[in-house]
Amino acid sequence: MNSQIDPSSADAPPVIQISGLHKAYGDLEVLKGVSMTAPRGHVISLIGSSGSGKSTLLRCCNLLENSQQGDILFDGEAVRWKGQGASRQPADRAQVTRFRTNLSMVFQQFNLWSHMSILQNVCEAPVTVLGESRAQVEERARGLLAKVGIGDKADAWPAQLSGGQQQRAAIARALCMQPRALLFDEPTSALDPELQQEVVRVIKTLAAEHRTMIIVTHDMRLAADVSDHVIFLHQGVICEEGPPARLFGDPQTERLRQFLSATMAA
Repeated sequence: MNSQIDPSSADAPPVIQISGLHKAYGDLEVLKGVSMTAPRGHVISLIGSSGSGKSTLLRCCNLLENSQQGDILFDGEAVRWKGQGASRQPADRAQVTRFRTNLSMVFQQFNLWSHMSILQNVCEAPVTVLGESRAQVEERARGLLAKVGIGDKADAWPAQLSGGQQQRAAIARALCMQPRALLFDEPTSALDPELQQEVVRVIKTLAAEHRTMIIVTHDMRLAADVSDHVIFLHQGVICEEGPPARLFGDPQTERLRQFLSATMAA
């Protein structure tokens, strides 16, 4: 867990701030007025049963999903909307692009381009989206691949890597955009236990560097080890939240106690 946060970030606006967010798919209401904050340099973990709204909340953070109500702010700047309810969508596409380039997402499935080498995968977005020079990006990318422990795989193809190596390449790709925050959607759940630990070690290293992260996870040990704040979602609402030591050590609601008991027994 982050015990020392950069004091220079204390007066800065949160990287992500969400207030009263609602999201529905037809008649199915997935998020029912959720509010959360991700301060700079903090790690926020979202836990809860499947269908509780965790991944939907993360996708709304990155504007991959349009919410029907509520406010989303990045570094204090509010998303501008047009329309209402089911027809609501961002009003400024340039704003959306700018926000997304500063919020790198790592998915459960690695989503590497199979026709590109690992180095090309990591370099592609900074070159094509940000317009950076390929030589400069390649130097940064090689450093990041070494950082996540696969520096020797730069010229390999995704199919030649294990699942754990592919996920670490996906993390390097996200980092190469130099984002203000990293969003992880179940980064270890597609991996077997041994390969999970490769990815967990990388995430712990990033947490120790005080990177702003929001992590959706079923791994309670990971949430306990790296988080500054844990949010327990149940049926589209925040049932309980707080520092991991209290949330896991002294849950206040029966629903969280049941969830932790079932999760730990699995």
